[in-house]
Amino acid sequence: MITCEEQSRSNSFQVNPFQSDLARANSTYAAYQNRKLTLLGEPDRLPSAFLVEAHQALRAAMLEPQFSCVGAKAAFNSGQYRMGAYRSMTESGSLAGLAHDLSLFTAEQTRMDSDFTTFAACFEGPHSADESEFEVHLWEVLQSLYDVDRIFNPPDPAVTADPESGNFGFSFAGRGFFIIGLHPASSRLARQFPWPTLIFNAHYQFDRLKADGRYAKMQTAIQAREMRNQGSLNPNLSDFGSASEARQYSGRAVEENWQCPFHVHQQEKI
Repeated sequence: MITCEEQSRSNSFQVNPFQSDLARANSTYAAYQNRKLTLLGEPDRLPSAFLVEAHQALRAAMLEPQFSCVGAKAAFNSGQYRMGAYRSMTESGSLAGLAHDLSLFTAEQTRMDSDFTTFAACFEGPHSADESEFEVHLWEVLQSLYDVDRIFNPPDPAVTADPESGNFGFSFAGRGFFIIGLHPASSRLARQFPWPTLIFNAHYQFDRLKADGRYAKMQTAIQAREMRNQGSLNPNLSDFGSASEARQYSGRAVEENWQCPFHVHQQEKI
């Protein structure tokens, strides 16, 4: 007998538009449930060795007592996160698998019983030599996701597609996301991780936190931890709406005249 929860999850898989053979072959959409990492939709298939290793490392990093992002800690403490692991940020198969899995996450996220949910995409490579190289790869991934998604989904109306706007948010499957990049060469201690990784946090969660006053308290706690751990704050950090959040995605302290390499169609710059 199929439970309501199982039927709901099955429906989310059926409506996913990214169902090519390439996408499905590279899908690794996983959840940590009952102290076990499971591939959702394919529970009989074992996670790859890389997915298991990356998950263990990411979970350990997020749950480190001194880790600065208290929202991420809440998601990993409660198990309200999903993860995928892929071969390369520059490989078409990996990006197809990521599009498939991120679409699954947006379908499932609204049913997850938490205001702190997140999706992590971890890649085996490439291992960037410095922050600028990682930044290039990050925006190439986001550009690829955007280009294929706009065929099927309109952007989230709560955010703006123009990366120069103070209301910019990366939109996928109709949902606005704030992206956090992690990689070995990051100058920010909280963003150092053995493999290049993109964390997708939904904008609507920030809106809820702001509405009930929790966001300001979280921001204060994060800044205090950053000062304690590194002795400084990332100069690109700013409140949503005062400057484009695109400047924050890679973690690099971008120049004042930095131009985001992300390109949108003119009619979407509203």
